[in-house]
Amino acid sequence: MDTHDRGRTPPFRVEKGAPGSPVLLHVPHSARAVPARVRERILLDDPQLDAELDRMTDSHTALLAERAAAGTGAWRFVNEVSRLVVDPERFPDEREEMRAVGMGAVYTRTSRLTPLREDDAAHEQALLDVYFRPYAAAMTAAVQDRLDAAGRAVVIDVHSYPSAPLPYELHGDGPRPPVCLGTDAFHTPPWLSAAAREAFAGCGGVGLDSPFSGTYVPLEYYRATADVSALMVEIRRDVYMDEPGGAPHAGLDLVAGALAALIELIEAGPAG
Repeated sequence: MDTHDRGRTPPFRVEKGAPGSPVLLHVPHSARAVPARVRERILLDDPQLDAELDRMTDSHTALLAERAAAGTGAWRFVNEVSRLVVDPERFPDEREEMRAVGMGAVYTRTSRLTPLREDDAAHEQALLDVYFRPYAAAMTAAVQDRLDAAGRAVVIDVHSYPSAPLPYELHGDGPRPPVCLGTDAFHTPPWLSAAAREAFAGCGGVGLDSPFSGTYVPLEYYRATADVSALMVEIRRDVYMDEPGGAPHAGLDLVAGALAALIELIEAGPAG
């Protein structure tokens, strides 16, 4: 467990790719870092927090994205603090279903639905101000930068998920394929889904929108800008690592190669 306090350093980084590439790999849940001032308000002891980080961290997805991007033009936007600090992919101003189980932008429950932190509105707003809003602004700027440079932006969300469902999963009773593609009716055009199915065909099986669905698009473009395409790529963890929080194995290179193939298909342009 990393409890360093990043101070004024932005808790994310942007890794540049080719100037004209439309592809932005987004890695929101790979980090385990929990700054000390945030740790003070978490109700778990150190072993409990380490176990929760094992369950909830998309371990090694930053490495997966790094290897996939090598040799392509893809840009990367990488979160450097744990999703237990804030989850940058939640919409804090909406009554989404995850908020009902204590997993809105600021989690109040663990993956096992036990208390993580007190439900404190002032503390939540402080975390949103320090972590969520700067992240959202920077991600919006990164997407706009790809739009300006390439005339389109394609956000590929890089995630992983456990082979067995966790109690917090609202739709955990569905199929759990080696690769799950999350889509959005507005932002995921058919050519992008088809390209992903082609690229990941050698990874043991590809499913759609189960056990997780949807995509991440900054609110400024959400359901408003068709030139922003998006796809969520969820890799079942046993495909590339030892669960729950262990080391990657040889499957990581297989998946990284498939993700690189998807990037190349996107950079080549929509089919037809």
